[in-house]
Amino acid sequence: MISLTQPYNQVVLFGDSLFQLSCTPQDGFSFQAALQDLCMRRLDVINRGFSGYNTANALGVLPDLFPPPSATTPKIDYILILLGANDACLPIPTNSQQIPLDQYKQNLKAILTHPTIRAHSPKILLVNPPPLDEIRMLERDLEKGHGQASRSAAVSKTYSDAALTVASEVPGVVPIDLYGAVMRRAEQMTIGFSRSSLPLGSPGGERGGLEVLVPDGLHLGGEGYRVLFELVKPHIGPFDESREDYRHPDWKILNPGSLG
Repeated sequence: MISLTQPYNQVVLFGDSLFQLSCTPQDGFSFQAALQDLCMRRLDVINRGFSGYNTANALGVLPDLFPPPSATTPKIDYILILLGANDACLPIPTNSQQIPLDQYKQNLKAILTHPTIRAHSPKILLVNPPPLDEIRMLERDLEKGHGQASRSAAVSKTYSDAALTVASEVPGVVPIDLYGAVMRRAEQMTIGFSRSSLPLGSPGGERGGLEVLVPDGLHLGGEGYRVLFELVKPHIGPFDESREDYRHPDWKILNPGSLG
């Protein structure tokens, strides 16, 4: 049996507000809570989401976040990385978050191969950013006083596509196509949608199912997080249905002969 003083191994969520907000229940669902329920008594799910961060910001704090594994420091078994929504901002006078596409890809590779992460030999899942609803985002931008759009649905898609490309270039990284899954679900939810129409969320088009999945235009709602959970779930575990892999014994093992 593992020493009771040794910390549980971890599943780490590392990214921007899309992970920071994943702990908050929305429409009766919390992604982080669902993931912790899946891993209960085996792994701890740790949220290291930083609202507003781009990949340059994330690289800056990375060395401080994950000490090497030891007898008293938890080992990271899985790390989910979701960055790029802020890198994809447009370079306008009232927003400085933008990271050029080529630099974004370099930063992602630097994160995926960073010695601080690799010291744990974790399974790495790289999640690309979901679709941007530019129709709703423009409304919010004008409310905030930007005077123009701070983000573009088409530009954001190029960053989501780039994340999948980077995942394919780094051995051992599992790509999670959140963009594709959310957009497909949004299209299914949109009455009368045709592939010949403008993409959902694009100027001149309609919001359709994105109104539910990405309600503020940028961040996932509860149904959007459900889509993410279903994408991630097959890559965590599998766990022993007998519960013999619990870090601390199941109560029936401690109390033999007891009925459930």
